[in-house]
Amino acid sequence: MGIPETFYQEMEERMQSAFDRMQALEAGAIANPDENRMVGHYWLRNPKLAPTPEIREAIETTYERIKTFAAEIHEGTIRGVGGTFKNVLLIGIGGSALGPQFVADALGHPQKDKIRLFCFDNTDPDGMDRVLKSIGSSLGETLCVVVSKSGGTKETRNGMLVAKAAFERAGLTFSKHSIAVTQENSELDLLARNDGWLSRFPMWDWVGGRTSQTAAVGLLPARLQGIDTDRLIEGARSADELTRVRDTRRNPAALLALAWFHSGNGRGERNMVVLPYKDRLQLFSKYLQQLVMESLGKGKDLNGKVVHQGLTVFGNKGATDQHSYIQQLRDGMDDFFVSFIEVLEDQEGLPVCVENDFSSGDYLQAFLLGTRRALTEGARQSLRITIPRVTAYQVGFLIALFERSVGIYAAIVGINAYHQPGVQAGKVAASGVLCAKQSIVKAIRNLNGKSISINALSTLVEPELPKDELLSLCEHLSANPHWRIRRNEGGSMSQRAYSSD
Repeated sequence: MGIPETFYQEMEERMQSAFDRMQALEAGAIANPDENRMVGHYWLRNPKLAPTPEIREAIETTYERIKTFAAEIHEGTIRGVGGTFKNVLLIGIGGSALGPQFVADALGHPQKDKIRLFCFDNTDPDGMDRVLKSIGSSLGETLCVVVSKSGGTKETRNGMLVAKAAFERAGLTFSKHSIAVTQENSELDLLARNDGWLSRFPMWDWVGGRTSQTAAVGLLPARLQGIDTDRLIEGARSADELTRVRDTRRNPAALLALAWFHSGNGRGERNMVVLPYKDRLQLFSKYLQQLVMESLGKGKDLNGKVVHQGLTVFGNKGATDQHSYIQQLRDGMDDFFVSFIEVLEDQEGLPVCVENDFSSGDYLQAFLLGTRRALTEGARQSLRITIPRVTAYQVGFLIALFERSVGIYAAIVGINAYHQPGVQAGKVAASGVLCAKQSIVKAIRNLNGKSISINALSTLVEPELPKDELLSLCEHLSANPHWRIRRNEGGSMSQRAYSSD
């Protein structure tokens, strides 16, 4: 990474302040003054650290409930209408889906998993149809886990309604196949309670979605799949203990945060390219995109000063990336650093030798080290994290390591890593778009079959829209027959006209 020894000395005062801030957060300090909210994902791995007996008891009780519930599912004590559950359909988005998907893919074994995991993680109807077709005739043996902290997240609500409709078409009662993971008394909690869902598990306001893998959000689907969640928590707890050390040079999360800071001049001027050389870790970069970018991408610092902080993350897996964008990393713009993730153990059992005594795993390591050497020769920055094998313990450790690195980095640059005002802004804007769409449909239908041009339509729609958005909405309406809006052929884009059937 090209970090001089003097840099650590120069940053030591900031690092000690960052450790103070992390210690205060773990002790229950308010992280979000605008929401009066604590940040307590560290307590999930060690409930003894919780600031109140009530929180400690809630964590311990929830985890025991998760284990008991999963055991009853596996034993067939709790069954679907079609028999013992053999599928889980996770319905969530963002932190309610990325972590569980990453863990499921990293630790899943098709021949060992007790339940197969499927996921609705978007509001794309075609995507949901594809998942439902994959489940096929075993819908009666499918357990739905609906995850939404507020209970009002539209993407999750939409997925739940699509799933419910599929169950009803199959003659099944959705409530007999569903559980909720949500805050107490949320819209989803009230729905699950009133409709008699199988069970409800809590989300707490002191756990953010992107740090919820060791809460019910992540532990419940993992436990249902058959993953050793005790070891996952143990790995995360071990990382927490190691990254709590105030000796900067012995704290791996501190070293990561300082590497990010030095590389990007404290402003995220370089992108972080995550390259795990292991298929099981291919979703790690997607998981880190949310954890890092939602936490560090902030317009203002803690004092309200405009700073536009952030750290862009992208990546896939090695050696696949050697045949795509490694060419640019080696010879193109020098605007990044690479985080290599190395796994020492290739596979379970004896390998197939593909050349002399070399296995494909030997080639995988050679490609990792060769790529790193080529980048170094090109004066490109990189760091490497090595784990012995992909296990629940190691995955838990990696999750907690990066969670702490994000917290320390945020403290160094003086931003709040635990709120996301930009996400809410997008949701508000989306609501405005839907209102405008209703206005368009009303205006066209009021013409009783007569066509109207884009220019004329723009004067009737409220709120007023940019022409490109108006055109996009009209094109979408005409492409989906249930709206009964027809596009009249002919003319350029700006001259197009629309009518109702």
